[in-house]
Order: sequence, then structure tokens, then C-alpha cells
Amino acid sequence: MSDILYEEIPSVDLNDFISDDPARKQNFVQTLGDAYQNIGFVAVKNHGLSDELSARLYHSVKQFFALPETTKLAYELEGLGGQRGYTAKGKEHAKGRDIGDLKEFYHVGQNISAADLDRLGYPQNIFPKEVPEFKAATLEAFHTLEGAGIQILRAIAIYLGLNEFYFDDQVRFGNSILRAIHYFPLANNEDYTEGAVRAAAHGDINLITLLMGASAAGLQILRRDGKWIPVTALPDQIVVNVGDMLERLTNKKLKSTIHRVVNPPQELSNTPRYSIPFFMHPISEMDLTCLSSCIDDHNPKNFADITAGEFLTQRLREIGLI
Repeated sequence: MSDILYEEIPSVDLNDFISDDPARKQNFVQTLGDAYQNIGFVAVKNHGLSDELSARLYHSVKQFFALPETTKLAYELEGLGGQRGYTAKGKEHAKGRDIGDLKEFYHVGQNISAADLDRLGYPQNIFPKEVPEFKAATLEAFHTLEGAGIQILRAIAIYLGLNEFYFDDQVRFGNSILRAIHYFPLANNEDYTEGAVRAAAHGDINLITLLMGASAAGLQILRRDGKWIPVTALPDQIVVNVGDMLERLTNKKLKSTIHRVVNPPQELSNTPRYSIPFFMHPISEMDLTCLSSCIDDHNPKNFADITAGEFLTQRLREIGLI
């Protein structure tokens, strides 16, 4: 794994935020908030995800994607918009494109009671019986990253002048997703479509995304000057970026930066890439109406009122999953 991190993306230590030292906490809030206003990405240390868990997680994910196609397709459930279980190669595309991305993925959501799932309108998780350790590893990673995400959202709330716990009730039982992605090798592959890329330029749908280090390079973000910049997380850090829901709520005060995953160079075209982002979503009822504190004469309201659930459904249609 590369140990190079783009120098314009600041690194913060989550231990600073949860410490009893007000100065350390405030410095974390300011650094995080300034980064989200400027570039939309930040690297985070001490996020709770151990090397041992990461290794177990990637091992089980690789085992699943190595299964025969017919076996994997048994975990692709109709009518769920790809929100749980397996989604086959080329089905998802970026908003505004009609060529599918060169990837397949698997979604794991909240592991809560059947009654709560029904109340919230979420589908049940489905786990591959062929890879028994997949369930334990993905659920542990889900809850670990969710915990880190809650702390980061608390820092964001403080930065925005809100109550520190503004987001807590919105993300408790939120419609969050752990997505295990396999960007398959491209050399001599019948699934390759001319003009397709591993992940075309897009913004994430959710509030924030927490991304552990991928197995290979490829992630790039679009800087304000139009230059694409490569980003690779250091082994002990995760990269956390703003999603479209948070940009919408803050009336573009916090930036949902466009990013992509490019195809490998020809000499590495037979190399797979694995990536496991955690997309932190609120409950469907969350009101994404622009905060009044983020609207003024210089920055008038940019978005129509909408709920998180309505916005998610709209975007899933735009990217071809429903």
C-alpha cells in the first residue's frame, strides 16, 4: 500500500476531539471544519479500526468476490435498489452517465431488530454462507466506523455553531451502508466496456464517507482549479469526506468534493482493487432543508427542501440502481 498522502489534505487525530483538553478539541474542530470548507476531505487517525480487523475484513471480502458468478448472484436481491447484498458488475453508473462502472460490490446495513427494520423501512441484511467470517467482520467494521463517524459529525456540528449532539438522533439507526467493492482486473476481461472506468466522477450521496486504505492506488479528487489529485490513505488513517447530503444541509458551506477511481495503467491492468467505504446516512425522515445559519446575501439558498429518504431515492434512480 502506498504511504503517500496528498499534502493538501490535513490529518487530524480523533483522540484530540474526545480528550478532556478543550484546546485540543477546539483545534480538531477548526482543522476539520476548515478542510471541509476548502477541499472536502480529511485524514483521521485513531479511528478505532484495528489492523487485525482490517485484515480479517479484507480477507473475507476477497473470498466472497472470488466465488463463482452464479454463487454471487444468489445474493443479489430484486427490488432493493442494491441496498443490501450483492450488486453485479457494471450495474451502477455515475450520475449523468449511461456506462456502468467497472466494479461489483456488496452492501451491509444496520444489524438491528426485525421490528426496528420494519419501523424504519430498511431491508434485512443478507450474508454469504460460503464465507462464514464475512458477517462478523463486516458488522464489526460497520459499528466501529459508525462510532467514529458519530464523533466526526459532533465536531462538524460544533463547527457549524449547532449543538454538539445535533446529528446524534439523525444517525442513530441511520440508513448507513458498509460497501465492499471489487474493481476487477481489466485485461482480457469480457466485462470491460469501452469508455468505462472503475468509478466515474461523482459526489457521495450521504452525510460523510469513511474510507479505509484501499488495496491499490486509483482514488483521485477534483481540486478547485480543475486538477485531479491522487489520494491514498496512510496505513494508520482513514479518509473522511463530505457527502452531498451534508453539502445540501449546509448550503455548500461544506464541500462534497467530486472524486473518481481511475483505471490502472496498462502494465497493471490485470490487477484487482478492493475498497471498503462506509457511507454514513441519517434516518430517512431527516430534513435536509438548508440551515438558516448557512444562508446569507452572499450565499443565497441553493437547494429546494427535501428529506434524506427522498434525496436517496432520487439519487438511486440517477445512478441506475432503481
